[in-house]
Amino acid sequence: MAECGRRGLSLLEEARSRYESLQISDDVFGESGDDSSENPFYSTTGDSNSDNYTETNPDDAGAGETRSQSCGPPGSVSNGQAQEEGWSDSLQDLSVPHYQDTHGPTQKMPATATAMDFFQLFVPDNVIQNMVTQTNMYAKKYQERFGSDEGWTNVTLTEMKAFLGYVTSTSVNRCESVLSIWSSGFFSNRSIALKMSQARFEKILKYFHVVAFRSSQGGSQGLYKIQPFLDSLQQSLASSFRPSQTQIYVHLKEGPGPDGLDTLKNKPQLHSLVAKQLCQNLAGRNAVIFTGPSITSLNLFQEFEKQGIYCCGLLSTRKSDCTGLPQSMLINTEAPQQRGQSNIRMRGNMSIINWYNKGNFRFLTNAYSPTKEGVIIKRKSGEIPCPLAVEAFAAHLSYICKYDDKYSKYFIFHKPNKTWQQVFWLTISIAINNAYILYKMSDAYHSKRYSRAQFGERLVKELLDMDDCSPTQ
Repeated sequence: MAECGRRGLSLLEEARSRYESLQISDDVFGESGDDSSENPFYSTTGDSNSDNYTETNPDDAGAGETRSQSCGPPGSVSNGQAQEEGWSDSLQDLSVPHYQDTHGPTQKMPATATAMDFFQLFVPDNVIQNMVTQTNMYAKKYQERFGSDEGWTNVTLTEMKAFLGYVTSTSVNRCESVLSIWSSGFFSNRSIALKMSQARFEKILKYFHVVAFRSSQGGSQGLYKIQPFLDSLQQSLASSFRPSQTQIYVHLKEGPGPDGLDTLKNKPQLHSLVAKQLCQNLAGRNAVIFTGPSITSLNLFQEFEKQGIYCCGLLSTRKSDCTGLPQSMLINTEAPQQRGQSNIRMRGNMSIINWYNKGNFRFLTNAYSPTKEGVIIKRKSGEIPCPLAVEAFAAHLSYICKYDDKYSKYFIFHKPNKTWQQVFWLTISIAINNAYILYKMSDAYHSKRYSRAQFGERLVKELLDMDDCSPTQ
């Protein structure tokens, strides 16, 4: 039994070592936590399959699917058809060129760097000063229109940092009402309440703006009030860290134009457009991207391959554009299948995979050789064989789930009514989480190992300019 346990652990470590470039550890926030149960590769229900990947009603599993009555594995009834379409069961080894770029933090932070130093890699003083300017402009125009506010004086840079600190504290205390800080209830915090009166905080909250007025080029875009901040943050994210294989980009295009969401909503063109925007800076780097069913398509993957971008995506006969794919690989069989059984067809560098794990999962990839094998390891049922592409997809999906599980604990809980403010505080939360990740990868983390919660507490105190705020203390 002990020998089996050691062998299982060895296989797990070997599998994990293949994805060290993700730069995300299981305890990225310095805390242990349950793994996400939403990963379909680790589900034990029979309705777990790629066609139901985004469905919420498991009773519809297989609805609308044509089922083969053959007793062979998926695809065996239509080998002739697959051959006619250029897809063959004769597999060839595939080698993807190495990633042509460096990855990791772009600058070395000293061991004495504070939480504020890391946060200001993304939200520097000049960005906060712009919030000061825009807030004062808005307050002036508002009072010119609706009458003077005798309790108002122009906000300063120090006060704006404190304002950000107070709202950020809701992510640490998990309290929706920031005003609870000055209350006598459970979420009161007298230590930070003394830095600013509740009345002054409410005045700043009333007039707070990132962009006070729409410019002549603002158009009809609903997020014009924070677009300069989003652009600045996106640039800071890109300049502070170079991803190894993946990157996150928020697509906020809207409006009635020829390429706006109004004309592309619920259409394959929208998913293709978003994917191209996500990957516009990856051309020529031999990057590997992982896609969900709505984006996965043969035409898009072939277009990306011409740009030196390789793909691995989950396929769904309901959600994916299946143009050009062999129909024999898109049909489920009612014949019994063994867990871990796979069927693969190849055309050029592209492989389509049908893998069974108490449900059929289909993949399309040109990033992994169809001749190489991987393994999925479950705590209860042990090792499940799979093609290497399946293992890679599951590994990346698992890391995304783990990040999301732990990140969701540290949303800023303040709930404004206006959409632009909701997006603003969400992006501030993202900036703080990224600041912590860079902190964990720096020498400062070796001086004082703060968890994500402790890092948030230190940042709040530094924004409020309180004493004893260094992570090395």
